[in-house]
Amino acid sequence: MFKQNSQLQELIKVLIIFTVCTSLFYVALRVIHDQHERSHRYDPPDGAAIKVMNPLDSEWSDRLTIFFQLGE
Repeated sequence: MFKQNSQLQELIKVLIIFTVCTSLFYVALRVIHDQHERSHRYDPPDGAAIKVMNPLDSEWSDRLTIFFQLGE
């Protein structure tokens, strides 16, 4: 009887520790998610940023030829 009671207490301890650790992990993930959601990903760049591509006003046939040549 004493051995069975001891095993039950150990099982309850393990379940409580598992529940607490799982809850802490969930809360940590929620905090990280909320911080990531508040970041502004689409703000214009700061500093000395330059535009990488400046499209030229070209004919559609020239653009189609380049499209076929590059295989894009």
